[in-house]
Amino acid sequence: MPHLSVNRSSKPNCRTVWLISVLVGLLAIHTYANDVLPVPQQVSLSANMDSQQLSISWLAGAATTFDLVILRTELDETVLSETVSVMVSQLSGRHEWNWTSVEPLECTSLSIKIRSREGQTTSEWSNTEILQGSDLPSEENFQIFPLDKVVPVGANTTFCCIMKEGNQFGKIRYGNTDLISTRLSRRSYATTVFNQGLSSSSGSNVICYDNTEQLITGVAVFVGYPPLPGDFVCETRDLTSTVCLWNERRDTNLYKSRGTRYTLNNRPCALEWSRNPQKEYRVANWEGKWTLVAVNALGQYSLTDSAKLSHRVNPVAPEHLTSVVHALNATVLWQLKYDGYYSLALVCQVELTSQGYKTKHTFTGVGLRSAVLPDLYPYEDYSVQVRCGAQQNFWKWGSWSETISFKTSSLVPESPDMWVWMNKDYTGQVMWKPLTRRQSRGLMTGYEVTLWSPEEHLQHTEIVPLDIFAVPINLTQIATVSSDNMVMATVTAKNTEGVSQPASVLIPLRLTDVDPLAVSRAVYTDQGFSLFWQSDANATFAYVVEWCNASCKWNCLVDWINVAPGNTNVSIESANFQPGVRYNISLYSSSSEAPELLQRWQGYMQELVPSSPVMSLLTTQQDSDILLSWEQIPLVSRRGFVLGYNIYMSSGSQFTLLANLSDPGSRSYKVKSMPEGSYKFTVKAYTSAGEDTGATASIMLEPFTDRLILEILASLGVTALFLVIVTFICYKKRQWVKKAFYPDIPEPKLPGDWSRSQAPLDVKPPHHSLVHMVERPEWDSSKEALVVIPEEDEDEDGQGIGEALADTDEPTSLRYYNQVVDERPIRPRYPDSSDSSASSLDSARTDVTYTGIQTSGSFVFQLDSHGSSEGHQPQADPSFCAGGGGGYRPQMQSRVVSDDTGPASPNPYPDPEAASGGGYKPQSSWQMDSPVEDGEGGSRAPSLGSPTSIASTQFLLPDGEEHTEEKRQPSSSAATWLTNLLSSTKP
Repeated sequence: MPHLSVNRSSKPNCRTVWLISVLVGLLAIHTYANDVLPVPQQVSLSANMDSQQLSISWLAGAATTFDLVILRTELDETVLSETVSVMVSQLSGRHEWNWTSVEPLECTSLSIKIRSREGQTTSEWSNTEILQGSDLPSEENFQIFPLDKVVPVGANTTFCCIMKEGNQFGKIRYGNTDLISTRLSRRSYATTVFNQGLSSSSGSNVICYDNTEQLITGVAVFVGYPPLPGDFVCETRDLTSTVCLWNERRDTNLYKSRGTRYTLNNRPCALEWSRNPQKEYRVANWEGKWTLVAVNALGQYSLTDSAKLSHRVNPVAPEHLTSVVHALNATVLWQLKYDGYYSLALVCQVELTSQGYKTKHTFTGVGLRSAVLPDLYPYEDYSVQVRCGAQQNFWKWGSWSETISFKTSSLVPESPDMWVWMNKDYTGQVMWKPLTRRQSRGLMTGYEVTLWSPEEHLQHTEIVPLDIFAVPINLTQIATVSSDNMVMATVTAKNTEGVSQPASVLIPLRLTDVDPLAVSRAVYTDQGFSLFWQSDANATFAYVVEWCNASCKWNCLVDWINVAPGNTNVSIESANFQPGVRYNISLYSSSSEAPELLQRWQGYMQELVPSSPVMSLLTTQQDSDILLSWEQIPLVSRRGFVLGYNIYMSSGSQFTLLANLSDPGSRSYKVKSMPEGSYKFTVKAYTSAGEDTGATASIMLEPFTDRLILEILASLGVTALFLVIVTFICYKKRQWVKKAFYPDIPEPKLPGDWSRSQAPLDVKPPHHSLVHMVERPEWDSSKEALVVIPEEDEDEDGQGIGEALADTDEPTSLRYYNQVVDERPIRPRYPDSSDSSASSLDSARTDVTYTGIQTSGSFVFQLDSHGSSEGHQPQADPSFCAGGGGGYRPQMQSRVVSDDTGPASPNPYPDPEAASGGGYKPQSSWQMDSPVEDGEGGSRAPSLGSPTSIASTQFLLPDGEEHTEEKRQPSSSAATWLTNLLSSTKP
């Protein structure tokens, strides 16, 4: 045999062989992989058109990952391209995968192909399988999908229209809404409706239109809910069978063939279709446990229940009810439907109905079949029904029986509720409330009213018909009015069964007024007038609360209620209460004695604004103030408690609030210190509801005549008082007054020397000449003489207007001023230096009238060289001096030259012995000597002189008296005032 030897040089060759072997192995593996990854074979399609689900199955060996592509065949549009992991089904040995399409599978043909995938290695694509749609050329008519689809509320549904060959697509409308469409194939178009709401019971319409707006075809879609049953329970009614009940807690909005189907313990429930949510199904025996399953096109719901028979007994209604009736009670009888009830402990309830009110009475017993109903009203209609339940392990009340009716027997009526209202003259009314049907207890026939005087044993009875509930009374016709006497008023009611017990009230024959301060205010609430009062803890008598309209004073319509003893509060309510009406509410004790008034209230159900304003609004002027006064509003018009008054001053439509009088008793208001003018005032009363319309009054504020009259009267009074005082003083000083104002005038005398030279006398013939008295206090001579000064004409300012003389035959008045003259004898034919006559304050202004003196010119007589008081000597008129010294020479008066002329010489007249010439000497003129006279500028002298005759210079007043009176003369201004006052001739 050959020998095999191995040497070291062979090692590198082994390594190379190893590497080559690995590479060959890897290449073999890769080749095997390509050969092992199978191509899916025997692809099969199965479609569920209702659920729009496509089932795909194929064979691909042990591969688990595949690529699927679904295309719309005609347009070659990809619908789905996805890699999925699919295991081999143990039952079929195939790969299976399900896909739900958005569009109905009928809308267009779909092409499906599959390949295996192992990581990045894929097999070849399988053969393409096509799911044929309804848009094949062989299907030429119009079509729409899905048909009669049922979807849940809120779902999104896609619809498609397949047009007829040769027609153009228009639009798809869902209800009244046009939808946007997508083209799926040459003839197929689809649209989707999102978040669908409940449809109507007949479904929502989906309609296809072509391009001419003509309806092509349509379909209905039903939108609803899956079933939701509840309150599932099973019970027995005959102690043998089972009745299961449940409710549909939600309306599915799917009816008839699309409605919910039920199964009970896997047995279909044959129920008639109904919209009633209450469902009931009967089973012939009691099973103890039940399962209810509810199914419709949108889903299913299941419920279970279990119980013992004795715990679910619900008896059926009693049958054949009858009654045995009496006046105050009745017996009701019935029968049971099933024999098992006779040995069952039952509890039964009898419902009694009368005048709309229902009461329930409960009775118990084994096999109970009757019940007695107590405390019924006589002559009353009743109706009765009965139901029962198991007394032990009570489950629920059974059904009500049929209703039967009966009427109780009649009895004598109850005593009426009566009351008495009295007026102030012992007249009044006996009143009572009409009896209700229950209180009548039978057919009423009338009432009987009796008045009885226990003291005088007098009685009066009157039968009253049914429709009268008050009788007028006069207590003076029943009993003598006395503080001890009482009259009892009694009322009884009659029906066909007899007469009721009497109701009576004692009426005392003493009427007392209630103190108005005891009236309280009652407040109205939702429960009425709430009243509270204090009660004696030992008091056992009841109370009567009476109320009536507060504006009523005579035979009022009164209402009242009785309050049980021990109560100290009550709420009164009446249908007769009216808003804006005040009610008097009185609380009386109700005992065997006469009622006694305990408390009184007043109140309104609702306060309103007064219906009329205040009464008799008057305005009165009081100097600069205005007094407003009014009368209160009548009670019937107040309609609330008057809280006060608002005073407004109105001008047009504007109101200015002057004052708010919060005292409701106010009846006047004074507006102070108003200027003259016209004013309008409005007074408004107000309650808690507001103001009334207001009463308005106007006034014209006149000057303050009263004050003016008072001032005049006061002035007159002061003047009169002053005159009285002056008169009294003058009377006391009458001798002095006489001497001062009315001295005795002495006889004229001729003292002095008339032979002395005289100053010329300037005689001016004015219309009137006044005698003025001029004081010459600075002269030292003890004698006075007269100086004749003719008046100058004066203008309005008192200034002379010239020396122009007027020829007149009127008597001439000359002014005389006091001058000091000589007492030497008169020398008639020579001028005399005397210029004035004596004067005193006793003589008034004197007008000396001369007649027969020619006044057509000026007459100037020559004075002696010392006769002028002005320092110059006027020349005598030659026409009057021609005759020598024996002729008549008129008096002359010299004019004052100027206001600036200095005062006259204190001794202006020289000794008359120095005068030349004889015969008549006229009076000489003189100057005003006082400073006041100088300042007057030649006006009349304020002094009054004593008159003298034409041919004499002797004073008419005695020398001694004149000299004495001269010292008493007032100032020149006072003399002027006296002159103007005592003068009777205007200058």
